[in-house]
Amino acid sequence: MPAEPYLLELGNRLSAGLAGLDPQRRERHRRFILAQQTADGGFCGRETPEELRDPGDEDAPRESDLYYSAFAVRSLAVMGAITADDCRPIAGYLKSIDPFGGSVIDIVSWLYCALIVQTTAGIDVLAEHDPDWPVHLAEFLESFRTEDGGYAKTHEGAAGSTYHTFLIALCYELIGRTIPHPDRLVQFIYDRQREDGGFVEIGPMKRSGTNPTAAAVAVLRMYNAFDDEFHQDVRAFLREVRGDEGGFQANTRIPFSDSLSTFTGLLTCQDLGIDNVVKPHTVERFINALEFPDGGFRGAGWDEQADVEYTFYALGVLGLLGTGDKPS
Repeated sequence: MPAEPYLLELGNRLSAGLAGLDPQRRERHRRFILAQQTADGGFCGRETPEELRDPGDEDAPRESDLYYSAFAVRSLAVMGAITADDCRPIAGYLKSIDPFGGSVIDIVSWLYCALIVQTTAGIDVLAEHDPDWPVHLAEFLESFRTEDGGYAKTHEGAAGSTYHTFLIALCYELIGRTIPHPDRLVQFIYDRQREDGGFVEIGPMKRSGTNPTAAAVAVLRMYNAFDDEFHQDVRAFLREVRGDEGGFQANTRIPFSDSLSTFTGLLTCQDLGIDNVVKPHTVERFINALEFPDGGFRGAGWDEQADVEYTFYALGVLGLLGTGDKPS
């Protein structure tokens, strides 16, 4: 396995690619992200459209969400735009949450935020926890293990999920523990590959998706479990999900590119050393078209709002392209 956890290595790659981002552009996105912070120190998602709000909710404060908080913190971190002062309210928010009793995605989100807060501001939000918390967390993670070798989204799930298996692999890396029976994990991932060269989220699915393919490749990369033929299979799939706008589509049935799929598709190309699938300048043009003048990015051409999640994916694409790696 790689010496550095996947999420940290990825964060460093994106930071390097964004190192020369225009200062004014960086500040616009920093202001947008911090504007999504709530009174408890966490961050919220996008606003509910006015026509969908319940009567009387117009003035209700937006609530923070751990999922969106992680994207906000990751965005600030990869831009090099998070400070110790920023971290203090975030640390307070993290301390108010039980990190190990929620969903797998909440656990990953909490751990990553805690790591950024500690490395940036020296605040250890786990200082008052049982020193054996990694052991207990690993036991909890194993409660999601399924007979097929993967991990389910919930305890009620009978079959593994490619995405949640990826998330749990990330958790094990972040807490410095070895995932049990890695051979079963690798076989589970390969069982999710389809004839088009890509991967599916759950077993019954026939049509591969860009995002489960990226999750599968990331897991196999962690365990160095692929060969040259595998590269060619994935390359063939990625060529099928190129969008007319210049990015990647979520799958072959969705007729438009989006920033999430573009980020995961481009990341997969780079992780496998696959060239000539998309043209960097067309990818950059697509992402730039999603940027709002006052900061933030929307998710696709049809989208009307920016949020912290899609802002991270757009910044991530620019970081992978290295479009901000030269001093302005």
